[in-house]
Amino acid sequence: MHLKQIRDLTEAEILAYAQGIDMEIKTAFGSDLMSDVLAYVEEDTLLITGLTNQQVIRTAEMLDLRAILFVRGKRPCQEVIDLAEEKKILLMMAKESLFTISGILYGQGLRGIKI
Repeated sequence: MHLKQIRDLTEAEILAYAQGIDMEIKTAFGSDLMSDVLAYVEEDTLLITGLTNQQVIRTAEMLDLRAILFVRGKRPCQEVIDLAEEKKILLMMAKESLFTISGILYGQGLRGIKI
């Protein structure tokens, strides 16, 4: 699924690295625990989270994740946005809960990772 489609389906606002909007991702993973992200996620996965600190960007960088969707209307500080821009990680923010966003994307055919 293309990130542009995800943005449209979730009514998300792009916060960083808008140039990446045409990228395609294969799976999604929703979590606020970065230890779970490190344990289970592979590249080409959209990370859906409510955690908005630098640790999220650093985790995404380690796993070569190209996009993060923040939920519950949580907006990271400018320092986090700047770091994502530097690392070429697309950041988006949606108003809905992690559960609702996951359901919307699943309903449109995006699947989660296999554990």
